[in-house]
Amino acid sequence: MVNLQGPIPRGDLVPSGIVGLLGTQGPTARTDIARALGLSPATVTQVTKDLIARGLIEELESVPSKGGRPSRLLGLVRDAGVALGAKVTADHVAVVTVELDGTVRSSTEIEYDPGAGDALERLGQILAKQVAELDDTLLGVGVGVPGAVDSQASGVVDAPTLGWQAARVGPVLRAAIGTPVLVDNDVNTLAAAERLYGIGRDHSSYLVVTIGRGIGCGIVVDGGIYRGANGGAGEIGHIPVWPSAAEEPPCTCGSTGCLEAHIGAAGLLRTARSRGAVGPRGTMATLLRAATSGEVSAQEVFGDAGSMLGRALAGVIHTVDPEVVVLMGEGVDGWEFWETGFEPSFRRSLLPARKAVSVVVEPWTEIQWARGAASLVLSSPFDSAGNGGEQSRLVRARLGAG
Repeated sequence: MVNLQGPIPRGDLVPSGIVGLLGTQGPTARTDIARALGLSPATVTQVTKDLIARGLIEELESVPSKGGRPSRLLGLVRDAGVALGAKVTADHVAVVTVELDGTVRSSTEIEYDPGAGDALERLGQILAKQVAELDDTLLGVGVGVPGAVDSQASGVVDAPTLGWQAARVGPVLRAAIGTPVLVDNDVNTLAAAERLYGIGRDHSSYLVVTIGRGIGCGIVVDGGIYRGANGGAGEIGHIPVWPSAAEEPPCTCGSTGCLEAHIGAAGLLRTARSRGAVGPRGTMATLLRAATSGEVSAQEVFGDAGSMLGRALAGVIHTVDPEVVVLMGEGVDGWEFWETGFEPSFRRSLLPARKAVSVVVEPWTEIQWARGAASLVLSSPFDSAGNGGEQSRLVRARLGAG
């Protein structure tokens, strides 16, 4: 069992931290709770007694101990609360309801135009309707967006792909929904989910890299998501990988020569069409089918993209020095073809001391984006750094109050 965020101080973090730990890690003995959260056994005994009385947690079966009487496991009462997660895209909003243990209870997609004049108000209406249909205790709403967010707590967004500049997403949604709302970059939300339910339970420093429409990176250092000075850390898709020139494919950021412009979905299709691997109207699905059926030109498009990704990612490894890299996103469906170029390029570009860094490729579904957004809420019990500000405190108050 790993320490999710270092010692938990006194105050609202203690009861909500215990409930959150049981939600993310399952039935746990009091001694292990104390060790994981940096609390004294006496504090854990006192707080869990109150949580049991309020019906948030319960005692389960006994397990053998190394000495003395058997330990009693504590478990979460399933109706302790849920989080709503929303992933905003260029044409729809994916919304999920997630329990404390990470189980996705329901999911839906709603058509959405982020470029409309009333886009934020419309988003508020969509989420308010989803909240109104819930029968459970709602802890809060997490929102993931493809852009830079000044902070999870305030939720002011710059997202060129959505046409948003200084968009006041957090304030507008809080007014519309009436619940705590936390907002962050969508790849950061995936990193938050990994911290609670995935690789982050065994590693304190890691990268979550997404390939698909764009190329993104969530950076976790010492158990916390690194967001940078203005919330824009991890934009590796805009690493220059080619000399900027007029004939270069344009990037969504307005520049040329960016990694994403070459190996994001649009860049891959541009290359595939120019090489005749797909027709003028070919899609990513067409390209993947061609590669799967043995078309060498299609396989080479992916392989070359993998090689370029490998070189760029090696530079990130040298900068951040993570324990492990997690690859996710829509593009991993074709990873077997990316990998032929990625592995030799990546390993060859690494310093000798970094060549053994692990790369884990996780299966992908669209729901993971929205589940990641919900993890912003479910991470609140461990937010001793105060990244979620008042919004995380409100979540913890709801959780601790039962």
